[in-house]
Amino acid sequence: MATASEDTILVDTYLPQRRSLRVALVTETYPPEVNGVAATVSRVVEGLRERGHQLQLVRPRQASGHELADAPHSGEVLMRGFSIPRYPQLKMGLPARQALLRLWTTQRPDVVHIVTEGPLGWSALQAATRLRLPMVSDFRTNFHAYSSHYGVGWLRTPVMAYLRKFHNRTHCTMVPTDALRSELAAAGFQRLRLVARGVDTRRFTPARRSDLLRAQWGATPNTLVALCVGRLAAEKNLGALIDAAAAMREHEPGMRLVLVGDGPERTRLQKLCPDAVFSGVRHGDDLAAHYASADIFLFPSMTETFGNVVPEAMASGLAVVAYDHAAAGQLVRHGHNGLLARFDDQPEFCRVARRAAADRAQVRALGLQARASVLGLDWSRIVDAVESEYTAAIWGVSAYAPAVLAAPPCTPQHTDPVRP
Repeated sequence: MATASEDTILVDTYLPQRRSLRVALVTETYPPEVNGVAATVSRVVEGLRERGHQLQLVRPRQASGHELADAPHSGEVLMRGFSIPRYPQLKMGLPARQALLRLWTTQRPDVVHIVTEGPLGWSALQAATRLRLPMVSDFRTNFHAYSSHYGVGWLRTPVMAYLRKFHNRTHCTMVPTDALRSELAAAGFQRLRLVARGVDTRRFTPARRSDLLRAQWGATPNTLVALCVGRLAAEKNLGALIDAAAAMREHEPGMRLVLVGDGPERTRLQKLCPDAVFSGVRHGDDLAAHYASADIFLFPSMTETFGNVVPEAMASGLAVVAYDHAAAGQLVRHGHNGLLARFDDQPEFCRVARRAAADRAQVRALGLQARASVLGLDWSRIVDAVESEYTAAIWGVSAYAPAVLAAPPCTPQHTDPVRP
């Protein structure tokens, strides 16, 4: 029997030159929807297309006016969906097993990448299994953790069981942090692979700071501004945000709190925080200016799988105050490039925020270090890792990393173009 190293030599010797892959990527959220999953998936799709891979993007049809004008020619497959309760702007795909079986029988992909675990994702899992297609998945949303925030905590166990069953049927599950990988492994998830997230440091930069925007918030150049970006929803632990802002005002009575985002909790929060600035949903360079024009980034959420807003805030030169969890737990070194509180310790979160408000010099120093520490989080490296997992799934030899992960797939060439 050949050893792993011998097998690696054989594979490297007989593989042909790298060619483009036919990738079927299935997701139930995508821009212009605004959330972390949609944003990161779109960056991966963009990166894969830039490298010449043929992407078949399977997703629910969005609201009228939000579809690509050239969708029939863009490799997109638009499926039926329905609005998510309390989030009418978001869609969830309906079951589509038979449609995917027909699609992938005539346009067989080299690998199926399942991003979300809803009805459309489950249909993709069933169809890919039936057709014996290599498939990988992402763990991107802590649905099991959300249950306690909506009065259905008893669902946590069955939801976790479903997620485990779902992901363990794929060749690998990509997770963004070591902590999440350890948590899921302890819960019985198998074949977990660490694939981090990137950040666009050219868009998110301190250079976008705007005194004009700060003036619109009622802030002078010397006013301390605390920012929170994200969905205004129960699972984001916004009570801790309100308490932390109150603690900060003990040292800085004139501090301004700015919230970027929208959601079902907005009306209630506006009543609780009449002095806060609610900027609504922001995009692109406008969002980047909102980050850069603040001083401190408050992030109280404890339900993130990652939290893209954390590296975006760091790239923008902000001092981050967060729990030791998800992206903050992975990227922030307490006292060096941000400030961390113990997970689920709200009094400490408030104390840390108050300490930041009392030391402007430290805030500036933390922001400079934050920017420097995320400059290496380039999206091209993330796409490299995703490509490697595709290759490993196709070959079924991920244990031979890194030599085989860098090797090109050797599957039959296709002559028909990719069509939705």
